[in-house]
Amino acid sequence: MPEKYTEDNIRSLEWREHIRMRPGMYIGKLGDGASQDDGIYVLIKEIVDNSIDEFVMGNGRIIDISIEDKKVTIRDYGRGIPLGKVIDCVSKINTGAKYDSKVFKKAVGLNGVGSKAVNAMTSFFTTQSIRDGKTKKVEYSQGNLVKDSKEETTDEKNGTIVSFIPDSEIFGNYHYINEYVEKLLWNYVFLNNGLTIKFNGERYHAKNGLRDLLERNINGNGPTLYPIIHIREADLEFAFTHSTKQYGEEYYSFVNGQHTTQGGTHQTAFREAIVKTIREFYNKDFETGDIRQSILAAISLKVQEPVFESQTKTKLGSQHIEAGGVTIRNYVNDIVKRNLDNYLHKNPETAEDLYRKILQSQRERKELDGIKKLARESVKKASLHNKKLRDCKVHYNTNHDLRLDTTIFITEGDSASGSITKSRNVSTQAVFSLKGKPLNCFGLSKKIVYQNEEFNLLQAALNIDDGLDNLRYNNIVIATDADVDGMHIRLLLLTFFLQFYPDLVKTGHLYILQTPLFRVRDKKETIYCYSDEEKTQGLNKLKGKPEITRFKGLGEISPDEFKHFIGSSIRLDPVLLKRESSIKEILSFYMGKNTPERQTFIIDNLRVEEDVIEEAKVA
Repeated sequence: MPEKYTEDNIRSLEWREHIRMRPGMYIGKLGDGASQDDGIYVLIKEIVDNSIDEFVMGNGRIIDISIEDKKVTIRDYGRGIPLGKVIDCVSKINTGAKYDSKVFKKAVGLNGVGSKAVNAMTSFFTTQSIRDGKTKKVEYSQGNLVKDSKEETTDEKNGTIVSFIPDSEIFGNYHYINEYVEKLLWNYVFLNNGLTIKFNGERYHAKNGLRDLLERNINGNGPTLYPIIHIREADLEFAFTHSTKQYGEEYYSFVNGQHTTQGGTHQTAFREAIVKTIREFYNKDFETGDIRQSILAAISLKVQEPVFESQTKTKLGSQHIEAGGVTIRNYVNDIVKRNLDNYLHKNPETAEDLYRKILQSQRERKELDGIKKLARESVKKASLHNKKLRDCKVHYNTNHDLRLDTTIFITEGDSASGSITKSRNVSTQAVFSLKGKPLNCFGLSKKIVYQNEEFNLLQAALNIDDGLDNLRYNNIVIATDADVDGMHIRLLLLTFFLQFYPDLVKTGHLYILQTPLFRVRDKKETIYCYSDEEKTQGLNKLKGKPEITRFKGLGEISPDEFKHFIGSSIRLDPVLLKRESSIKEILSFYMGKNTPERQTFIIDNLRVEEDVIEEAKVA
C-alpha cells in the first residue's frame, strides 16, 4: 500500500538543520580537501568575503588568517559587527547589512547565508566583534549556541574575529592543502589594491592588480609573445597576453572580487570583445580560435547586486551592470574595444607580434584540419566497436553547467578497469581503459594527439578538442597500479596533459587515485591501509593475529571492495603545479633523455614495501 500523506508528513526545519541536511545547496560539493572547490575552502571564502567587503567600503587594510590543527581563524580590522546583532548575523538566515545597498555597494556576499552556513557545518565556531572599545563573543557547535558572553571593554582595534573547525560528521577525514588556500588569498590581494593578507606568517600583497596575477601564473606557460596588456577603466579591469608555447585558452575571471571559476556573462563578453576588436583593427575576418589560441587573460568586473547561478558564486548570471543600466556585454565590449584599439595603435611592435601569432595559429589549424577530420571519423568508427569508454549517465546540471561530481577514471588493463566499472556510480563516474603504455609525447606537436589512437580516443572522451568549454568530467583521475609500470604509465599520462592541456591541470581537474596497499582484518572488522604507518595502526587496533593482505595491483581488488575506494571515502591526490615550476623543465626532467634520473624518481616515489623496491632496483 502507498504511504499515507497527512499533516504528520509536513515538517519545518530549523535553519541549522536544513543547512546540515542539504549542505550542497550552500557550499557545493563536500570533499576531503583534495579539490580546490571542496567545501572546506568555501567555508574559508565565505568568512573572508565578509572581511573583503569591509575593506572595499574603506574599513581595514589587513586581514590575518591562520590554520592550525584544522582550526581556521580569520581576523579583520573593519568596523566590527554591531554588538547587539552578533548572534543574528551568524545564526539567522537572511540577516545581514548587505541587504542595505547604501552600506555595501558591489559586495560579494549578498544572500545573508555565508556565515550561517559556516556556523552550521562546523563543530566549533566563535565570532568576536570588537567595536569602539567594547567587545562581544559568541560560541556555537553545529549551529547550536554554546556560550553567549556579555559585552566587555577592550583596548583592541575594531574588527571581527571568526574561528571555526569544519565538522568531521559532514566533511569526514578532511585536510587543508596550503596551495589551495594560498591561491585563494593571492586572488584577493590581486583584486584589492592596498589590501594585505597575512597567512600563517606569510605576507600577501600586490601593487599592480591583474598584471601581477598574470605574471605570477605565467611561469609554467613558457615565454610570452609580448608584454602584458593591462587596462583599468571604471568598473572593469583586464590584462592579457599570448604564450609562445601553450595550447588552448586560459582565463582568470572575477566579479566583485569573487573568482568565477566557471566564467559567466562577463567572461563571455570579454572573449567576444577581444575577437571583435582584433578583427576590426587588422581589418581581417580571422577565425575566432586563431585569435584566442594560447591567450592568457584575467578580467575583473564590479556589478551592483550581482546574480550568480549558484550559492558558491562560481558563474555570473547577471545581464546588466546595475538595475536599469547597460548590459554587461555592451559595457565590456565598449571598454575593451576603445582601450585595446588605442593600445595596438600606440604599440606597433606588439601589434606586429600579435598579427604573426594569429597567422601562425591559422597555419597550424589548417595543417591539422585534415588530420582532425580523419581522427574524428576514426573516433566514430572506434566507438562503435570498442569498449574503451564506459560512460556515465549524467554530465551537466539543468543549466548545462558541468556537475562537480562527474569523474572519469583512466585505467590500464582489463582487470583494473573491470573492477572499477563494476563498482562505480554509473550516474556520475566513467571509466576509460588504456591499451598498454601510452606514447611518450614529450616534445611532439599536437598533430600526434590526432594520429595516435589512444590519445585521439581519450581526447574525444573528455571532449577537449576545442578547449575546456565542453569538458565532460570535472574530475579526471589517473588510476594505475602502485608499481614501476604503473608509475611509468602515470608519468606518460601526466606528460600528455601538461604538454597539450596544461590549463586542465592548472584549473584543478587532474588527480591521482589512491588505493589501499593492505587489508587488515579479523572476524569483526576490516581496515584498509594506504601506507605502512596505517598498517601498523590497524594491527595495533585489532591486536591478536589479524589477516594481512597486500594488494599488488588494482585488478586484485574485488568490485565489492572497490566501492569503498571510489565512493564517498575516495582518496585523491591533486596534481598541483607550483608557481616556480616550469612545465618545460618538469617534462624535460621526467620524460626527456635523462633515463637514470627518471628511473630513480619512479622507484623513490613508489608507495610499496621496501622488499618490492629492492626487487624493482634489481630489475
